[in-house]
Amino acid sequence: MSNPVALVTGASRGIGRQLCFDLAAAGHDVVCVARSSRENPSKLPGTVDETAEGVRERGARALAVSLDVRDEAAIASLVERVYDEWGRCDLLVNNAAVAPPRPALEDSTKRWRLAVDVNVNGPFYFTYYLAPRMAKDGGGRIVNVSSVVAVMPEFGRASYTATKCALEGMTRALGHDLADRVAVNCLRIDIPVWSEGFAETLGGGELAFEDAVVISDAILWLAREPLSQTAEVFTVTGLREQGVVRPSTRAHIGS
Repeated sequence: MSNPVALVTGASRGIGRQLCFDLAAAGHDVVCVARSSRENPSKLPGTVDETAEGVRERGARALAVSLDVRDEAAIASLVERVYDEWGRCDLLVNNAAVAPPRPALEDSTKRWRLAVDVNVNGPFYFTYYLAPRMAKDGGGRIVNVSSVVAVMPEFGRASYTATKCALEGMTRALGHDLADRVAVNCLRIDIPVWSEGFAETLGGGELAFEDAVVISDAILWLAREPLSQTAEVFTVTGLREQGVVRPSTRAHIGS
């Protein structure tokens, strides 16, 4: 029997990259999806190709895919490729996100649409094309990665708050729609977790970040839970209280 297959978006750096490594170490083959690649790098370090190499170094198969999560046709094509080449997908982690840094009313409507397309439509497209295949194969699990900003309107980035609220609502609704077939849950990150993108937004000074392995703890737990565990929004601190996420090991990292 082949290894379980996980598909992770936002896999070129930060939380997504660490999750790919930890899934591989736990016995998953991993489809690593991100825009940044060797052929199409971004200003931040990390590419999906480097992540895939790290997955292979941990003894698992890896597929590196440079893809814009706004591209519905590309997502549909990728799902067909995954099933044609690997025959299954057991876990989808919708991790890719953007957080336009300016107050929405001082920014362009184009950047508002960008946030909606990446943070809401992208996860929906992946779910739309993957969930029916998962259900047909006997079940699967989907984890949408949210943020504490969903309940913090004072954060100052209305598009990020609005889209994370929408993602959590979509999680609950699709979990209900897919009950007993595909478990759909949300992980709300309510502690500072280090990533290159997060560090880039700091305006000065230091912040106590936690290592991205704490997110892997939570998602690996959700990947093992029964299909009846669905349509819920979990927080990192809540799962830490349950002993799912390892104890805090914070480090002060300057910007």
